[in-house]
Amino acid sequence: MSWNPTLNALSPETDGVDAIETLIIPRTRDIGGFEVRRALPAPKRQMVGPFIFFDQMGPAEFLTGQGIDVRPHPHIGLATVTYLFRGEFQHRDSLGSDQMIHPGAVNWMIAGNGVTHSERTSAATRQNPSSLFGIQTWVALPDEAEDVNAAFEHHGKETLPFLSEAGATARLILGTAWGERAPVRTFNEMFYADAELEPGAAIPLPDGHEDRGIYVVSGSVTVGGDTLDTGSMAVFRPGDRLSLKAGHAGARLMLLGGETLGGPRHIWWNFVASSKERIDAAKEAWQAGDWEHGRFQLPPGDTEEFIPLP
Repeated sequence: MSWNPTLNALSPETDGVDAIETLIIPRTRDIGGFEVRRALPAPKRQMVGPFIFFDQMGPAEFLTGQGIDVRPHPHIGLATVTYLFRGEFQHRDSLGSDQMIHPGAVNWMIAGNGVTHSERTSAATRQNPSSLFGIQTWVALPDEAEDVNAAFEHHGKETLPFLSEAGATARLILGTAWGERAPVRTFNEMFYADAELEPGAAIPLPDGHEDRGIYVVSGSVTVGGDTLDTGSMAVFRPGDRLSLKAGHAGARLMLLGGETLGGPRHIWWNFVASSKERIDAAKEAWQAGDWEHGRFQLPPGDTEEFIPLP
């Protein structure tokens, strides 16, 4: 499947134009023996469109018996998106979902009023050495969706739109881009895509979206006369028609953005909300630990431990 208009429709290039509004260099974080690179939220940018949290997980290598163990923890006011390049792990949540995540597939968990989940390397995967490399993001929910009931969707690699042209490929994970729409149910306009470029190949940045950015997973790209290297995130000026061109080693990119929210969001620990009062109520509910009758429950099959309130 190919996108239209073709890449040539973007000519002439915007060389010499300062297309980048914000450049973000991620910070390294340790989340309990496992290192991540966090691009969002950043000091200069809380969100790109509705994306409020962006972590690169790995690449990491595990010996037999080792893996990740993110104990059950709560979320409100957001949806989590897990997307892997390499490896696998097991997702369990308080809705009863029990899903292995594999490269190219998408896990979309809507927290809404409240959900609890865990992420662990499965017992089967631990029987051999393994690796893990991927991206986890949070999408802040708009005001009218903050208190929706929690929900979970899993979509296999084969169900996501895949586009290819002139040395560039893209898998659309969420939202709309290049005339295609991903199957995940979202609450506002957005786009999120995984693109791979051969050396010298180019891809148009999706237009028609209010806010747009990219994260360079590997390699490098040039845009508007600037070069972006591995591990950097850039947010672009709205409205510019731009093409991203890979360097001599090619590139892998995550493209993201969409409609901005009606106002900023408060973010504390695993909670995102339009008001501090919503955050405080979630804190109290998790601290109470009433797993049978309270706002939060523990995931079936993973009830022996949880992450306490900081």
